[in-house]
Amino acid sequence: MRALTVIPGRKHSLALTEMPEPEPSPGDLIVDALAVGVCGTDKEIAEAEYGTAPPMADRLVIGHESLGRVREAPDGSGFAPGDLVVGVVRRPDPVPCGACAIGRFDECRNGGYVERGIKQLDGYASEVWTVEPEYAVKLDPGLERVGMLMEPTSVVAKAWDQIDKVGGRSWFEPKRVLVTGAGPIGLLAALIGVQRGLEVHVLDLVAEGPKPELVTALGAVYHHEGIEAVVKEGEPDIVIEATGATSLVADAVAATGSFGVVCLTGVSPEGRNVNVDVGALNREMVLENDAIVGSVNANLGHYATAAEVLREADPGWLGRMITRRVPLEHFDQAFDLGPEHVKAVIELERS
Repeated sequence: MRALTVIPGRKHSLALTEMPEPEPSPGDLIVDALAVGVCGTDKEIAEAEYGTAPPMADRLVIGHESLGRVREAPDGSGFAPGDLVVGVVRRPDPVPCGACAIGRFDECRNGGYVERGIKQLDGYASEVWTVEPEYAVKLDPGLERVGMLMEPTSVVAKAWDQIDKVGGRSWFEPKRVLVTGAGPIGLLAALIGVQRGLEVHVLDLVAEGPKPELVTALGAVYHHEGIEAVVKEGEPDIVIEATGATSLVADAVAATGSFGVVCLTGVSPEGRNVNVDVGALNREMVLENDAIVGSVNANLGHYATAAEVLREADPGWLGRMITRRVPLEHFDQAFDLGPEHVKAVIELERS
């Protein structure tokens, strides 16, 4: 079979590699891949910023935004041949911390977790993959063209879960949410906000193209003129920051109204400094009972929520998020997107 692999730590090692089909462990599903999404994490692994190969292996099969069709499923697994399925990314520490022990392996305390396509486990960017039934999620058949959006949707589902928990420390009835960034995470965050009946505003740099069109089609409001102009129209109760842009993170923290919640989902690069009036920020946060929370990854409950979010969404809208689809042999085109694009997908199904 063909697989997309890297030598972790070596730049320019991303390559299409011939490999034997994986040997399933007892009880595993055997899955014929349909597609895999490409995100910033994949690009950073390809640039040798991080990533770890499986033990005794030189290369790592990348890809964590999976989508496949079950070829073989053991009796009693809850799956059947033909089912549309995605694989969960993270696995808990084999000697679990307290969080891993209760199924919250997305919040592992000791770093002993492993991740498909990222850390010590081969990913899903291969023509065939296997997965344990307990780490597989069945999708509605109508999501065949867009089901690889499950993993980023699970990340956003966790972010909203964190917001609910933080806001739930007191009376919390948010009305207005601001999402900064109209990439896949930002758009999916906006989708959930709309599904919840909130007034959703999305801020991004571009003034035209698929991003403003997708936001408008959701029934949300698109902005590109800066966060100050958005806040003048009304302070948000919730800000979901999905860019990691250093200056925007600082602005987002100061943007909410009283008892506001800011959820940071974008990862900022190191070494970029901005001038922030920490005293004013501290005063506002304390006197208004504001809160900031960071959120990354997802557990099985978030995947279940994501499956429901996608099932309820307009599949046509989800399809328009995917602005580039390429066959496996042209994988490099999925790693070189301009600002006019939103999401790239590599199609893996054998002809």
